[in-house]
Amino acid sequence: MHASRRRLVGLATGSLALSALPVRAQTLPETARIFAGFAPGGTVDVTARRVADRLRDVYARSVVVENRTGAGGQIALSGLKAAAPDGLTIALTPMSMLGIYAHTYKKLPYDPIADFMPVSQAVRFDFGFAVGPMVPATVKTLGEFVAWAKANPKDANFGSPAAGSVPHFVGELFARTAGIAMNHTPYRGTQPAILDMMGGQVAAVSGPVGEFLQHLSTGRARLLATSGARRNRFAPSVATFAEQGFAEIVYDEWFGFYVPAKTPAETVTKLSGAIGAALAAPEVQESLATMGLEAKPSTPAELAALLKRDSERWAPLIRAIGFTAES
Repeated sequence: MHASRRRLVGLATGSLALSALPVRAQTLPETARIFAGFAPGGTVDVTARRVADRLRDVYARSVVVENRTGAGGQIALSGLKAAAPDGLTIALTPMSMLGIYAHTYKKLPYDPIADFMPVSQAVRFDFGFAVGPMVPATVKTLGEFVAWAKANPKDANFGSPAAGSVPHFVGELFARTAGIAMNHTPYRGTQPAILDMMGGQVAAVSGPVGEFLQHLSTGRARLLATSGARRNRFAPSVATFAEQGFAEIVYDEWFGFYVPAKTPAETVTKLSGAIGAALAAPEVQESLATMGLEAKPSTPAELAALLKRDSERWAPLIRAIGFTAES
């Protein structure tokens, strides 16, 4: 009897300990997914993975990143639209796929406002315009590139991470303002475009500044300009478009986290707080800085207002350029 009593006491004590210690773990969902619409190694992918690392065992036991590439980021957002509104499927997307595509596509597979709930801004960044081996090493400024493009019209082309993205339009605005014709080639992310540029298949690439940083030391990628109002802190030796006579080309962009529409408000608030804490971690900020990204978390309401502002800003510019996804 004494032994049995000891065993019962031990079992009871163990049960209490078991119920007390992992209560938080038991309440966490097993798996959450973050959809990234662009190729591994790029800025969207890296940002998603840094945040996913910090959300594990905080928001869900496991947080995995899925690279759903294609259609300029639309595949990932289409997947998000179809997901259950339980907060366990998240997408990280550049503003372009929400604020610009609405003005360039006659029909999108999603409604940028009705189908998604904003959670938090992730990062902000400037764009860069870079050239590769197809362009002579003597070309070091935008003015010199313009002269080369006019002398070599068949080779004057540029790549961007997606047709209808902000980097695409930055390149188009530069070409129009400079009075040159540049053929545009869309890619599934900036890294594939840069690799083709470094391999001599495309002359130039317009994309986030951070996408170029790891390649500059090779000498096969040369950054000619950045798009911010002031010099980019990650490439301070590179003059801005404005400094080089293109005063109207002053643009930046952001990535934001979204969940499906009808996700409960309390879930969105919880996720937003967890993402904000992840982005506030010094090691996350330092890691993102190596990619030219500035961590910028926000509330869901702030992200909604940001998307509205940028969408309204770009609408008249897109009409002026005359670009549509079918053009």
